[in-house]
Amino acid sequence: MLSLQLKTGDYLTIGEGVVVQLDRISGDRCKLMVQAPKDMTILRGEVLERTGGERPECVMNGPHRHRQEVFWNRNQSRTLAAMRALLCEMDGGDRNVQALRRQLDFIFPPESASNETVDSPK
Repeated sequence: MLSLQLKTGDYLTIGEGVVVQLDRISGDRCKLMVQAPKDMTILRGEVLERTGGERPECVMNGPHRHRQEVFWNRNQSRTLAAMRALLCEMDGGDRNVQALRRQLDFIFPPESASNETVDSPK
């Protein structure tokens, strides 16, 4: 099976009569626009299988979860490390500080913080 990565607005053609364009991506969904001859049947997989059709062998089983990656530059890593250091310096018993630390850890789990560095002042 051919695997393609498309950006919004990109399109592909199938033969001479079918055009598929990626309209938009929202969360874990994307909207595709398909131009094909009216006599060509186009079915979503769930409709095909619900009506007795068989899943093609080339289709992966189960949902394929795409894990969104966050790419960091050096300044962003330093900023996150500095925020963590400031939270450590603040009163650990303060509920607001604890809540802020939990929220920061939820958004950026500490495992991803292993490469964070804070430059010492010069």
